[in-house]
Amino acid sequence: MSTGSVPPMTDWLLRPARDTDAEGLIRVITRCFDAYPGCVTDVDGEMPDLWAIASAYQKVGGVYWVAEVAGQVVGCIGAAAAAARPALGLGTELHRLYVDPDARRRGIAARLVAVVEDFALAQHSAFIELWSDCRFTDAHRLYERLGYRRCPEIRILGDRSNTAEYHFDRVIRR
Repeated sequence: MSTGSVPPMTDWLLRPARDTDAEGLIRVITRCFDAYPGCVTDVDGEMPDLWAIASAYQKVGGVYWVAEVAGQVVGCIGAAAAAARPALGLGTELHRLYVDPDARRRGIAARLVAVVEDFALAQHSAFIELWSDCRFTDAHRLYERLGYRRCPEIRILGDRSNTAEYHFDRVIRR
């Protein structure tokens, strides 16, 4: 097992994030970014909400969840309202799906996406959308396998990682 790796995956727990999860979230996201050349984890400059994630999402009417093993955060995902679309109505935006590299291929990511889908349905959303770094090809395969379509839009963030993101969406009700 590599340095910073997760405990053996005998069982994992899905729960709403707490503000005290900051250290675990930053560790997971940093480990994910480290797998891609040029990806930089700049918490204070670009992701300060990680320091109090539950409060940050509560302020915008969203929710953030973590997957944990033996008390250690191994994955995370968030959801908040997306801009309404005239043809569809209200939507939900999926945010920051990350699973520690040592905890992948165990169904955690798919379960995290499902929790956002359940949240979206409870919010009467007609669609879910997300943006994903163009380098995160494993995530793109997951989204497409789960029924999300890659849209033609690409956005450039202008961040320290020089991020370009693909847009994905999925209609969940008409």
